[in-house]
Amino acid sequence: MTDPADKQMSHQPPVGPVDHPEATPPGQPAVPTLGSPAAGFDAKGRVHRTRISGAWVGLITAAVFLILLVVFIAQNTAKASIHFLGFNGHLPLGLTILISAIIGLLIAAVLGSIRIMQLRRALKRNTPPDQRVVR
Repeated sequence: MTDPADKQMSHQPPVGPVDHPEATPPGQPAVPTLGSPAAGFDAKGRVHRTRISGAWVGLITAAVFLILLVVFIAQNTAKASIHFLGFNGHLPLGLTILISAIIGLLIAAVLGSIRIMQLRRALKRNTPPDQRVVR
């Protein structure tokens, strides 16, 4: 024989997605419908990527790169003779290579910035005024 208390406990409202999200009371977040992914997940069940997660990956990548850079400089401490446009000097080899790489990056950044400005100017010139988005 079954106990009436067991029947009451076994009859609980279903937990999970609802078939009718429009039945959600105002001010409460809608529960996803059957077949749609839960909040924070894409259709394949993976977690959505956010700006914070991208920043975190970038921070870890930068930290690993800087550690490798310090190791590189520490292992290349032999003096290198530098002669450039009348300037002469002696610097550690690792520091010399690092300075050269930074100068190369700055040159690429300047040229890339100039090209981006050219493309923006051309896009602005070639877009009709009624199609421009004003911010």
